[in-house]
This record gives sequence, structure tokens and C-alpha cells, in this order.
Amino acid sequence: MQLVDTALAKRAADNRPIQVALFGAGFSARHIANQITRHVPGMRVAIVVNRTPEHAKSILEQAGINGVREISRAQHLDEMIKTGQQCIAHDPDIVFYSRNIDAIIETTGTIEYGAKVALGALSAHKHCIALNCELDATLGPYLQQIATQNNVVYSNSDGDEPGVAMNLSRFVTTLGLKVVGAGNLKTFYDRYRTPTTQREFANAHNQNPKAVTSFVDGTKLSMETTVLANALGFGVRKRGMLGPQSKDVRLCLEDFPSDTFSIADGVVDFLLGAAPNTGAFVIAYSEDPAQKAYLSYLKMGPGPFYVFHTPFHLPQLEVPITVARAVLFNDATVAPKGAPSCEAVTMAKRTLPAGTVLDGLGGYDCYALIERYSVGRAENLLPMGLAEGCTLRKEIEKDQAITFDDVILPGNRLIDSLYEKSVDLFSKYL
Repeated sequence: MQLVDTALAKRAADNRPIQVALFGAGFSARHIANQITRHVPGMRVAIVVNRTPEHAKSILEQAGINGVREISRAQHLDEMIKTGQQCIAHDPDIVFYSRNIDAIIETTGTIEYGAKVALGALSAHKHCIALNCELDATLGPYLQQIATQNNVVYSNSDGDEPGVAMNLSRFVTTLGLKVVGAGNLKTFYDRYRTPTTQREFANAHNQNPKAVTSFVDGTKLSMETTVLANALGFGVRKRGMLGPQSKDVRLCLEDFPSDTFSIADGVVDFLLGAAPNTGAFVIAYSEDPAQKAYLSYLKMGPGPFYVFHTPFHLPQLEVPITVARAVLFNDATVAPKGAPSCEAVTMAKRTLPAGTVLDGLGGYDCYALIERYSVGRAENLLPMGLAEGCTLRKEIEKDQAITFDDVILPGNRLIDSLYEKSVDLFSKYL
């Protein structure tokens, strides 16, 4: 967003940096802290909140920040912001009660803790940037309602595939074309991968094996496209999407069935193996003869459907842009449009005996597929974001969808009560 650079430069010149609270101390948080500290004048990480404070301290020190102090009260945080010091804490309430934090970035990738952070931030009238598709795919539409009530921004991030596709969709819409499709590019997809098969790769790249497994078994893909679908109000052509093999994203209209894209209803989908193997794409439509002639002249094809794509995604580097858009312009990069149109549902990765306690995202037990929200509710399907910790009442066959009737919920979880409220809130749209 071109306005962000000059707006941040003015904040820097006025010595009024945007004050950010960063939740989490893992891979994403480490890179975000470094990016903001070293490369984003006009913004600063005021505090890192993590359940293990020494990890929070470590990512600030890696970003070149010394003299980090651990605090226990919101008053201490406000005092340290005034004196230009940076700090760490383990209690999220310190941030929520602070008068000087402008926005929070949630990076944990956990759903229960992430929900507590997002709900606390939005209820405290603070912008919430969720680098957490797992949370967004499960509870995003409900959290968006709370954000709207409190006149703050709830948003997924620039740089992650939903944000890349949404920015491209807004650009294409501004050109006067109608967006009818959007999605991700994948290089590899195997629903039956496990932390054991992915451990070597994960260790080589200093990542969590379960997280890496969720990247390749389709769970992350399903959650990212759910986030995008809910932002655009789009559906899917079938459970799990079509996902055709493709050599080049620019030629992908040849790889989808001819009736995939329609001006009547938009869909999200993905391409497998398509160059440039990263980024996101948008399918747009125009029936204007003058536009079609001009687009043909500029080598976009004969129409009426056109492919636009962004050949990269840089989530940890672009998150500060999302923060600036929220704080300075009250603009969400990618946020639910209203009632959910899709959700990511739980599928058995193997035959699961009765009594199995599901291990959740990126584990040995299940993977996610995107489905239309109306179908998910009609069939009482269990969202993948709620799966971890659920106990099976009966045996579930491999590749069978798991329903609420099939499981015993863990009990006393915030995410279950919020999901129930979400279903009640949006039931009138089914």
C-alpha cells in the first residue's frame, strides 16, 4: 500500500512511532521483531508477550535490542514506552490495560491462546493483526463482529497468501474487472504426511515438525483459502477444491474445468506445481469490449476471463504494513466480509480407533479440507481448529469427515464457547 511509507516516515519524523505488542516468540515473531526494529522507521516493538519470557527476551536481543526488562503491570509498560525502553511479559492483560499500545500482532499459531489474545485485544479497543490462519479460519467472522462493534481492525496479514490474494483482488476490482476466483500456488501436497516424515526438513529450517506437516498435508492450505473465501464471500466447487496440476499460473485457465469460474458465484481454489510456485492468483472477468481489446493488446489473453498473479509472498517482512494500515488508515488487509462462507473441516488421516484423542493440526491423526459453511453446518462437521484434544466416540475410517457427534470435546475451552456463539450468530444466514 503506497501510502504507508510516507505515513510511517511522518510518524518517525514526529517521534511518534506506532507502539506494537508482539505475542509469541517463535519463527514468525523472531523475524517480525527483526523487521520492525531494523527496517521500519515509525514503528517499534514495545513489548513481546510469551508464556516463556526468556524466549521473548531472546528475539528482542537478536533484533539488536539490549537492556530488555521483564514487567508485571500495565503501568510499567506505559512508563517504559514513555522512556523508550522495551520489555517482555508473560501476562497478556498487561497489554490490554496499557493506554499506549496501538496494535497487537498474534503470531503463536495456537487457537485457544490466540483466541484469548484476539478477544482481549479487540475488547480493549486495540487493533489485532492475526498472523494466525488457524484462528482466523475457525473464529474469524465472529472476531470481526467484535472488532466492528469496538471500531478497531481485525485483520490477517499482508504477505501471507490470503493477504496477497486480497490485495490483488482489490487492485483488480479497482481496474473495473469482476473477481470470480482466487487462490494459492502449491508445490507439494500429500494428505498423509506426518511429523515423522517432515522432521528432517523442519529441523534443517529451525521449524516445528507439526507446523511443517500442516504446510504439506493440506491443512494450512485449507485454512488459508478459508480465510480468503470468508473475506471475499466465495465458496468452493467441491470439498477440498479442485487443485489441478498446472505448469504456469498464467496458463491456468486451461487446467481448470471450463465451468469452474462464473460471474454468478466466486470460488477459491489452488494450483499444484504451477510456476512461479509461490504467491497467489486471481481470476477476473470483463465483458466490456474496450477493456477486452486493451487487455488483449497487453497480452493478458482474449478474455472474458483473465489471470492476475503476484509471484511472491513475504509474510514476516510485510506484517508491519498491515499494522500501519490498521493504525493509520483503519484499513484491514484481509478480514471476514460477514457471515462465513467456508470453513476448514476435519478429516481422518488414518483409520482412527474409538478413544483416540486427536492430535490436531499437522499431526498423525487428521488433516483439513475446505468446505462450504452451509454444508459444514448441515452435516455437523467438526472444524479443524477445534479438533485437537477431542476424543473419538467411535472408529473413524481413513479419509472420513469427523463430526461433532463423533467426538467428546475437551471441555472448558474458550474456542468451543466462541464457536457456539458464532454458529448462533450466523445461523440466520444458512
